[in-house]
Amino acid sequence: MNRADTSAHQAPLRKAPSMTDAVTARFHEAVASGEWPVGERIPVEAELMAWVGAGRNTVREAVQSLVRAGLVRREQGRGTFVIARSELATSLTRRATRAHRRDGLELRAALDGAAARIAALRRGDEDVTALREALDERTRAWEQDDRQVRIVADLRLHRAVVAATHNELFMELYDGLVPLYEEVLADDVDDDEDPHAGEHEQLVHAIVERRPVEAEAAVADILTPLIDEL
Repeated sequence: MNRADTSAHQAPLRKAPSMTDAVTARFHEAVASGEWPVGERIPVEAELMAWVGAGRNTVREAVQSLVRAGLVRREQGRGTFVIARSELATSLTRRATRAHRRDGLELRAALDGAAARIAALRRGDEDVTALREALDERTRAWEQDDRQVRIVADLRLHRAVVAATHNELFMELYDGLVPLYEEVLADDVDDDEDPHAGEHEQLVHAIVERRPVEAEAAVADILTPLIDEL
């Protein structure tokens, strides 16, 4: 067999990944794995350059890839924040923002109820600590006359419940629905007294005590009255 015949059977050469490709993949992995958590600011540019050993342009292109994918959002004067762990979550976000409030509340009741039930069966000691801290933060939020602070604190508690399921798909789904949850909560956090403080305490207590039926019922006690009002 001559040289020409031999080359015909060789596998085609693959282009080696560029530094930009490698850094982009590393940044996407940091988001997907939760190393850069949803809601948190990613490291500043200089820190990213030192972390991956790449130049400014490479880091900027990699961050821009995250922006295009809808995983992070730049906020003027504040930095770049993670808003979703996967592109599945960003698709849900776009769809959720067009949903009716009743639809959103019913979806939340179903998902949060299931998450509470599973969390009560699977929670670990670290989850108990996170839940209690989130509950305390939610209680303190009502000491401030700030709607956004109250919404963030409420969502943090419910996200801690979802985290206690140790189900990655639940986490991605929840993160993708945060904008919808923010919208459906907007009119329910303006009272001087927290109307659902007791139910949230019951929710955390039921999960800590591993009582799945009671945990799911606590979620229903929180959301069913809001649905019935509509």
